[in-house]
Parts: sequence; C-alpha cells; structure tokens
Amino acid sequence: MAPPVPPPRVARTWRFDAIGTTWEIVGDAPIGDARAAIADVLERFDAAWSRFRADSLVSRLADSGGAMPAPPDAAPMLDAFVELSSATEGAVNPLIGASLERLGYDAAYSLVGGDPVAAPAQWTDLLSWGDGLLSLDGPAVIDVGALGKGRLVDLVAAEIARVSPSGFVVDAGGDLVVRGAAQRVGLEHPFDPRRAIGVWEVTDAALCASAINRRAWGEGLHHVLDARTGLPVRTIAATWAVGPTAMRADAVATALFFDGGPRIAHEWSVEWVRMTTDGRVEWSPGCGAELFTREASVER
Repeated sequence: MAPPVPPPRVARTWRFDAIGTTWEIVGDAPIGDARAAIADVLERFDAAWSRFRADSLVSRLADSGGAMPAPPDAAPMLDAFVELSSATEGAVNPLIGASLERLGYDAAYSLVGGDPVAAPAQWTDLLSWGDGLLSLDGPAVIDVGALGKGRLVDLVAAEIARVSPSGFVVDAGGDLVVRGAAQRVGLEHPFDPRRAIGVWEVTDAALCASAINRRAWGEGLHHVLDARTGLPVRTIAATWAVGPTAMRADAVATALFFDGGPRIAHEWSVEWVRMTTDGRVEWSPGCGAELFTREASVER
C-alpha cells in the first residue's frame, strides 16, 4: 500500500520587500488569507507618503502646495509630530524632506551631498490637516520617516491579527510588533553589525530602532537630520524603543537623537536605550533590556 500523501504545507512565514526594506511576517496560524489585504495596505500608504514616487500625494503637494483629500493616516501621524516637535524644540519636523533631498537622499537616490536647508520652524503654519483635507501652503517636501514605518507596521499587524489572533511577529527591517510568545531581540552595535550591545525580550509590544549606520551615504551623511539646521545628527549613534504601538516606538526612537527624547518617551510610556557616538550607553529607568556594556548610565 502506498504511503498516505501528506497534506500541502501551509505557509506561516512570509518574506517580501516593500518600502525599501525587507519584511518578515510569522504567524501561529496560516497567513495566506491576509496577503491581499496587506498588499493593499502597503500600496495605499506608499501612494500617499512616499517621497520616492512621482505620483504620490506628498510628491504632488511638494511642487506647488495646495489641498488634497487627507489619507486616514494623516491625523494620527501629524498629531504625533506636533508632540515630537514640541518635545525636541523643533528638531523633529515633517517638512525636513527638502534637506534630505539636497543631501542626496532623493527620489533618484543620487547620494551626492549638497547644501542642507533648515525645515520651516513654524511648520504647522504651512501644513494643516482637518475636515478631510491635507493642505500645504506653498511648495515643501513632507517626510514622515520619523514615525511612518512604525505606523505602517501597526497597520500590517492589524491585518495579521485577523487571521492569526493567537500570536505573530511583523518585522520590517528591524522595526517589529510581537503578539503572543515573547521574542528575544538583539540590539545591533551601530559600529559593528556582527555584535550586539544587548538583548531585549519583547512581549505584546513593539520595538523600533534607528541608527546612523543605516541609510547612510557619503562622509557623515545619514537619514537622521536636525530639522533646525538640516544637518545629520552627530552625538547619538543608535536608539531602541519599546512601546505599545510601533508608531510611538518609532517616533521615540527618532526623538532620542535629541535632548527632548527621554521626556516624550516617559509621557508615552515607552522604554528606551540609546548609544552615543563616543560609545556610552544610556537607558530609561526600569528598562527591561539586558545590556552587555559596562559603560552605561540611567537617564533620569
């Protein structure tokens, strides 16, 4: 008698590339039914917020300003930017896109550094959202990179939760949401990717990270800019944040490059670790990360 034919294997892991990074989704249940919905979420978000697409909403607004129907993410993200901007005394600003483009991080990926430009300090006088509209009073380049990927991870996680309610991990190039079983996540050393400065066990939470060795080009050029000057930051090398949502963890990971980061992390109940460019490590009171370094201090 021939052996029974095993049932077809149902994929519980899905890897793909989107928005310039590699994603991996692992579910406790089959995730195939969510793929179409996730692809739609990714496309709609990219079509609204990508600086790298000529047909996106932000690219069309950049040319001359105006008003367009607001994407559903506008209010959650831009409301958070108001708090980030206040906490960091203007260092985080969604109109930083012009300086990123001048420094070479543009739609063509020219990666040729030019002259930076400060973002408009009173950015809410130019950019407004409400009554179903996203409005820009004149040409400017919106960039939501300070928290946008985190927001998208949350949206994808919501779709996965529909088909894998008992547990899953959504990992978008190191920004991740964990539901169900705990996951131990290594904190990559920003100066040596073969090493980790610690491990953080994440359960039913999001972990997001940012570092100057990621999306870096040229000498001293990377994607984390101080909106007040348009220049890349110099004192912080890497940050990690764990919070209830990926958008808030991502936002705090950006804010931690500036003095006001610890304050907004406390207000938002986000734990954090950061490493300075001279190798010191700081962390929030009660932080659950297991750090390997001896040169560390608690930020109070």
